[in-house]
Amino acid sequence: MPRNHYTGLAGQSHDSPAQAGVLLVNLGTPEAPTARAVRPYLAQFLGDPRVIEYPRWLWWLILHGVILRIRPARSAHAYARIWTAEGSPLRVGSEQLTTALQAALRNRAGAVRVALAMRYGAPSVRAQVEQLQREGVRRLLVLPLYPQYSATSTGSVIDAVADTLKRLRWPPELRIVNDYHADDGHIEALALSIERWWATHGRGDALLLSFHGIPQRYVDAGDPYFQQCHTTARRLRERLGLDEASLIVSFQSRVGRERWLQPYTDATVKRLATAGIKRLDVACPGFAVDCLETLEEIAMQNRDFFVAAGGQALRYIPALNDSAEQVASLAALVLRHAQGWPEFS
Repeated sequence: MPRNHYTGLAGQSHDSPAQAGVLLVNLGTPEAPTARAVRPYLAQFLGDPRVIEYPRWLWWLILHGVILRIRPARSAHAYARIWTAEGSPLRVGSEQLTTALQAALRNRAGAVRVALAMRYGAPSVRAQVEQLQREGVRRLLVLPLYPQYSATSTGSVIDAVADTLKRLRWPPELRIVNDYHADDGHIEALALSIERWWATHGRGDALLLSFHGIPQRYVDAGDPYFQQCHTTARRLRERLGLDEASLIVSFQSRVGRERWLQPYTDATVKRLATAGIKRLDVACPGFAVDCLETLEEIAMQNRDFFVAAGGQALRYIPALNDSAEQVASLAALVLRHAQGWPEFS
């Protein structure tokens, strides 16, 4: 018998009702805050050519010969600082957002199934797309939970979806949300979140928007991420009625020695402290759900940097997570991108 190269579903009836599916995709997380669990996660993440654009042979030697011998223990320590009884904050928050979006769409659309995948780790994009297919999903909208497009994030999700569809005997009709960095509903959700936080905790001396960084050479090669981050910041600044001195943009999470997008967040919080800013509010509009980069890097590491440089308090404003505003904005985004499909008419 010839080898079957494609995944299919046997025994489907011609009159089986079709469904639409929405696949949320977030970055991913290790299964536990241990070096043993972190190592395969980092190997998959840092082994993605979309993330690290070096010659494969050279990067393989660096990754397996140096990084994966040292970094898993360090990363595991950082994960342990934020791990909860329920598990990884990114996993738990993403699952809660998925459940809330499913409920919101149930009231506004027909047979629509909302599922969650992780680009790295579990549940994988492949596993979730194949499961949706088994459940009768014939139209699929992929929504990466990255408001700003980068080849390192959304581009990598598109790769994973394409690799999965190439294996299916009968791929679903496909649509992908490239970004929503300037979406009116998203900007309003961010603004309301910040305003609500200020109403409870008071307003600091300045607001810092910290976005995840990428190497400068990626932007030089045509990645739109830097411009989209600044568009989000400008729209949010206008909505909040702030000037450029009161709302500042920086970029975090750089790795290695090459130049990344600037200004760097750690250097910025130190500079602001020495310049006389006593209470600094920080939000991270590039993260839909709280994770290691917001809860440990910003709310812990950079808080310590700020205080050590003379500031009094760095106050982290949580991500949108499963807030009513984020759920409503994503539901509206889904409905707009799915126009014309019977389930959304």
